[in-house]
Amino acid sequence: MLNQQREYVLRTVEERGVRLVRLWFTDVLGSLKSFAISPAELENALEDGMTFDGSSIDGFSRVQEADVLAIPDPNTFEILPWVDGKSAEARVFCDIHDLDGAAFDGDPRQVLRRNLTAAQKQGFEFLVAPDMEYFYFAPPKPGEAPVPLDEGSFFDLTTTDVASSLRKETIRTLEAMGISVEYSFHEDAPSQQEIDLRHTDALTMADSIMTFRMIVKEIAAMHDVHATFMPKPLEGIQGSGMHLHLSLFKGEDNAFFDPEDPYNLSSTAKSFMAGLLFHAAEITAITNQTVNSYKRLVPGFEAPVHMTWARNNRSGLIRVPVPKRGSASATRIEYRSPDPACNPYLAFSVILAAGLKGVREGYELAPEADANLFEMDDTALAKLGVQQLPQSLNDALRIMEESALVHEALGEHIFDWFLRNKHREWRQYKTQVTPFELKTYLRSI
Repeated sequence: MLNQQREYVLRTVEERGVRLVRLWFTDVLGSLKSFAISPAELENALEDGMTFDGSSIDGFSRVQEADVLAIPDPNTFEILPWVDGKSAEARVFCDIHDLDGAAFDGDPRQVLRRNLTAAQKQGFEFLVAPDMEYFYFAPPKPGEAPVPLDEGSFFDLTTTDVASSLRKETIRTLEAMGISVEYSFHEDAPSQQEIDLRHTDALTMADSIMTFRMIVKEIAAMHDVHATFMPKPLEGIQGSGMHLHLSLFKGEDNAFFDPEDPYNLSSTAKSFMAGLLFHAAEITAITNQTVNSYKRLVPGFEAPVHMTWARNNRSGLIRVPVPKRGSASATRIEYRSPDPACNPYLAFSVILAAGLKGVREGYELAPEADANLFEMDDTALAKLGVQQLPQSLNDALRIMEESALVHEALGEHIFDWFLRNKHREWRQYKTQVTPFELKTYLRSI
């Protein structure tokens, strides 16, 4: 099958007149990286990989062990639809290896592969469908607040809506790249958008999210608009999340579905949820990796703060959507804390590791929290035993440091590098004097 796919790639490059093939991969923080090769080099790249200097990539090799090998995954080959057809370009995602052929410990894609292999050994395939939220702004000017393109809210539509046109063009481009879209609409905040992707296996979806973020920004830039996945770009309104709809399958059967259960949730689903809730604080630095992420995770702005679950309560961390007509295949859970600035390969890895630990060890799921937790004070929450997610990047990092689960899921290389990098980000943030501080204290103290 792999050889057939390689032949398809080589044939397509020749038939479509592709001039450049871009080899894509990500660094530890989830930034997309790329270098281009000519079609003449493609066959060799598919067979033996391409060597490059890993010391220049964040979280990759140290200088004394710089060179690594990018091996294209032919299953991810796609023609880039926004490039002029007269000089066609293509992209293909790569797995990064050491020069001896071993999987490179600093490659987020390899980390996800390893965690998916562990799931497969338990008989599970991990499927994911994200709700991707983001903002459109006028081109930003240094030192000035972002300027939204509209004042719309949920599902608003006008015939002259610039954002609607951008979403339409984005969706057409996504579909041309083989990424299926389920829904799209204007979100609640001014100039905020949401595009929901149709569920697929976690590795394909992580690749799709990286492609999605590139396409959204590329299409916006073509129209002199700035698109951002910053979790909380505007003060006083909701931020952008990346709610993840999760399920485990065994062959054709949804392992989360049980027709005899009142919630239609199997024991596997309940233990997976329990694992996520128990380890949620440990994995939050990965699913919400920026200082700004924690400006979103506050009460009153639709983002989850409390480590609870419910069916139709959006104030909790896990929601169990009611599937249409009790569909077995559509039974899933929605994990609501991640934001679109995360590295999807690493986020999926730690989420899967937490859920599977709950399944392996038979974690018991706590009762449903069906009250509106945003309206309850700390005393009432404490009586119910409700705990909160970390409230800052610093808090999240300190909890992650003690997590054997995250250490194992990421591997020592990425675990250590991520902590060092993010502690540095927090130290830099602490030295800033914000407009809030100047407004509040400069005259009064």
